[in-house]
Amino acid sequence: MVVKTTNMFLICLAITVAGMGQSGNANDKKGAGKTQHAVTNQLDNTLLWKISGNGLKQPSYLFGTMHILCAEDARLSDTLKKVIHDSKIIYFELNMDNFKELMGAFKYLRMHDGKKLSELLTKEEYERVEQYFNNNKSILPFAMMNRFKPYFISSLIGEQMMSCSQKNGMEELIMRESKQYNKEIRGLETTEFQASIFDSIPYEKQAKDLVAYIDSIDNYRQVTLEMVEVYRQQNLERMDSLMHKSDPGMEEYMDLLLYGRNRHWVAQMPEIMKQHTTLFAVGAGHLPGEQGVINLLRKAGYKVTPMKNEVRISESQ
Repeated sequence: MVVKTTNMFLICLAITVAGMGQSGNANDKKGAGKTQHAVTNQLDNTLLWKISGNGLKQPSYLFGTMHILCAEDARLSDTLKKVIHDSKIIYFELNMDNFKELMGAFKYLRMHDGKKLSELLTKEEYERVEQYFNNNKSILPFAMMNRFKPYFISSLIGEQMMSCSQKNGMEELIMRESKQYNKEIRGLETTEFQASIFDSIPYEKQAKDLVAYIDSIDNYRQVTLEMVEVYRQQNLERMDSLMHKSDPGMEEYMDLLLYGRNRHWVAQMPEIMKQHTTLFAVGAGHLPGEQGVINLLRKAGYKVTPMKNEVRISESQ
């Protein structure tokens, strides 16, 4: 589902609900004792980009994240580590360093007007959703979810798509790296804004999408695994294609979920970059395409160039 790849609010909140305990240690993983190898990419297949020109006195940087990965797939390249070191400020979609704001997001979980999932679905549909959660481990009991926005419930399913026990988000790894340099962390959006996006999509549609998601869970699992592999390959063009194919029913909401947010970010970035070298780390799905952040920055007069982002992994770590 497109919602899984674009919505930072729900993913952050899902991680928060779990007490940040799902992230695990990126170094602990299967395959211990294997020889060192390198995950390489062509220079034009990369998640890391340099922003320069258009009057900037110092460069800034753009990195495409994935909000949840198996721990062994969540790694920082030496180049990205240097970018973190060299940047004065790091911007995520949300301010990941503001725990109060993230915790405050709980008030946005519920649907307005006292709506309930059981009222938006037929009895049979509701029972299918309930059965799924009763049969599959979730960080929240299904009894708590009846008043939750259906897309938040969907995000909990998305997190289960990866069979690994230890998970990390790229944002968390960047946060860890930045802490040793006491970097300032900010957000391009607020939890209130992100939550409002999902109030703009009819709850009835969200509920029906949730049922369709569960009914086609094997297909979505395959799409999720393919998306992870494409992310590992750093192939943004293929990622853009996958996002459009993964859930055709969301096409009418792409401007709301993706393109409008891209424009909003790019409108903020010039003033930010003018002052300091900044790393913008946002969902990789926001980077490619005609209306992606990379192209919008180029249209605004900036030079956006790919940077080598080779991740060298020692499995014996």
